[in-house]
Amino acid sequence: MGQTDFRFGGASGVAVAKSKAASVDDAVAELAAQLPSDGLALILVFLSPSYDPHRFIAEISRQFDDTEVCGCTTAGELAPDGWDENSVVALAFSRADFSAVVRPIFNLDSFRVEDGRRIGGELRHELLRATPQVERGSPFGLVLIDGLCRREEAVMSAIYASLDDIPVVGGSAGDGLRFEKTFVFFDGKAHSNAALLILLNTSLPFRVFKCDNFEPQAQKMVVTEADIENRMVRELNAEPAAQEYSRVVGIMDAKLDPFSFASHPVLVRVGGAYYARSIQRVEPDGSLHFFCAIDEGMVLTAATSRSLVGAARETFADIRDQIGDVSLYIGFECLLRRLDAEQHQLARDMSELYRQNRVIGFHTYGEQFGSMHVNQTFTGVAIGRRPS
Repeated sequence: MGQTDFRFGGASGVAVAKSKAASVDDAVAELAAQLPSDGLALILVFLSPSYDPHRFIAEISRQFDDTEVCGCTTAGELAPDGWDENSVVALAFSRADFSAVVRPIFNLDSFRVEDGRRIGGELRHELLRATPQVERGSPFGLVLIDGLCRREEAVMSAIYASLDDIPVVGGSAGDGLRFEKTFVFFDGKAHSNAALLILLNTSLPFRVFKCDNFEPQAQKMVVTEADIENRMVRELNAEPAAQEYSRVVGIMDAKLDPFSFASHPVLVRVGGAYYARSIQRVEPDGSLHFFCAIDEGMVLTAATSRSLVGAARETFADIRDQIGDVSLYIGFECLLRRLDAEQHQLARDMSELYRQNRVIGFHTYGEQFGSMHVNQTFTGVAIGRRPS
């Protein structure tokens, strides 16, 4: 794509780059040409699955051998010029404005709560030791996790409990629409069955946020039979799951596909608030495979949509009211929001809104917010500008 400079200026503390080059070598070269070569606390990369993840992270880690490079694969990229695919975006955090520490969590299939609490506590203390150069700073956390691990809830609950109220957001790595293999990047390698906890301290103003566009309705469904380990619902209201879901949300005559699920999520109520529990696919036997944890006895509430564009615009306006001018948003947006926008011919409007507000990130297989793993949501952190 040439040498277009997507940096947002010195007041932001973060430089941004993008490439759509066909080869890994060319993509890394283009990113390197757009980013500072030194004085960096951390580089985050969000990589389309059209690239070889192992070659990419090895090559860019060699290119920036003095800086920690982390990231993950995507289900689409939130790029400086809007929504994209088959690209890679990168954020480089200035050491003058940020300090950063990173800890991987491997072997998620055998993850224990005590492991997450220990890692979170250790990393919090490591961040305190690493931040003498950031005056009056405040910390926030990012979590990137294998989007097919089915362990997000356990990981987030354990980590959040150990962070002493440090706000945390993040995303589950994607694999386009293939749902075969996702990766997180650490120490020059691509890892599956793994997560990254990243803590950053900054003197810049910031806010974490969560945005969705659904309203609960009166119709309820109770999970009456489920394979909890595999996130599969076999029966709702003691009826075959796909059949009952279709009846309740009113799509009996339509084929169930990702677009159906994007337009008709179900909600669960936790602590007085509603969170989406999105469906990934329908199985041949009529079971529903969910992106989030489910349990027998869980009550699912049907939802209606309000404007995707309007809800996002309100979120951006609220954040500006809180912290003033925003230099960029680090964003984690559910793939199903993208599919919903495409189905309703809103993708161009959403892409332009994100371009105008400088949203950089990726489309996910799930989002993290505080102790929660959620779906069909846009989460992230807004970074303000350095006071003049």
